[in-house]
Amino acid sequence: MIRVLGIALITLLVDQISKTYVVQYLNLKEKLSIDVINPFLNFRMAWNKGINFGLFSSGGPASRIILVTLSICICAGLLWWVRNSKDLVQRFFVALIIGGALGNALDRVIFGAVVDFLNMSCCGLRNPFSFNVADIAIFVGAFALLFYTNNDNEIN
Repeated sequence: MIRVLGIALITLLVDQISKTYVVQYLNLKEKLSIDVINPFLNFRMAWNKGINFGLFSSGGPASRIILVTLSICICAGLLWWVRNSKDLVQRFFVALIIGGALGNALDRVIFGAVVDFLNMSCCGLRNPFSFNVADIAIFVGAFALLFYTNNDNEIN
């Protein structure tokens, strides 16, 4: 369990450091847009008060409390689910989800919204949505868990 919490903490720290660096140090909060490798990678400031793609963003302070509480409950449920697993790969993916969920929940507590800044487009198609490191961790962890099968990766 210590490893799961350690990986979750590292994920949370990488997420928060990246947000602080881009939003504060590079001053994205005032510039609103920085082209990094246009059009493939850009920084676009977005304050997401809802869930993915801004859904349910009009709920006000009550929805923020509900979303933070839901994130904490999901993290607790994932910890409970993986508590006896000896499968290191499964535990790693769960830790990514927990770290990402806590990173976004922390944003909601501090700023009232999730700090999104990464934007990627390609091939003449402009992506209007921004995301962050926590979102990547949640996506990778959840997607990997969906398709991961234990191939005797257990500690004996």
